[in-house]
Amino acid sequence: MSEAGLNLNNVRIKINGVSLLNIDEKIADGEILTLMGPSGCGKSTLINAICGFLPKGFSCEGEISLDGQNITDLPAEKRKLGVLFQDPLLFPHFDVKENIMFALPSGGAKSERLEKAYQLLKNVNMQDYARRDVATLSGGQKARIALARTLASNPKALLLDEPFSKLDEKLRENVRQSVFEVIRGQNLPTLLVTHDKADAKATNGKIITL
Repeated sequence: MSEAGLNLNNVRIKINGVSLLNIDEKIADGEILTLMGPSGCGKSTLINAICGFLPKGFSCEGEISLDGQNITDLPAEKRKLGVLFQDPLLFPHFDVKENIMFALPSGGAKSERLEKAYQLLKNVNMQDYARRDVATLSGGQKARIALARTLASNPKALLLDEPFSKLDEKLRENVRQSVFEVIRGQNLPTLLVTHDKADAKATNGKIITL
């Protein structure tokens, strides 16, 4: 029987052979695990290792599995992971709906793809912004669009790399609450790395401090 969720089995991150971070955790569907620590402790490097984009000089030992499948050595594009970074990284030459449609799996009629894009925008309460130029959006709106675009690829797990850090305090509270609601609604196992205690507290999940 396959083991659901995102499992980090004795995953050890090293830099030039020196151990930087060690984690052995299981993240169930709909659960948010928070990893807290100062800059340079290896939080973002762990995200990169899970995604398959480990920077030069770093190495990863142990096993990363998703729904019972060992993805440790799979190419990044086959790991079925979604990632949200500090910056929303939206394409400036696309409008909102085009940003979403770009991330959808290939195939299908244009009308079907457009319908899926609108549904994803509706899930983050941004359906009225489908034709907007992304340059006209606020920071919080861009964060929601980035989430919708991440979900467009049908990920089986989410990785959040301090996605709220560039938002002001009030906006950060509102955006992270909506993000966490979507995560739980879609039952996605999620790893959040942050240095903000408020982010960690808002997950109502397990917190690991480095």
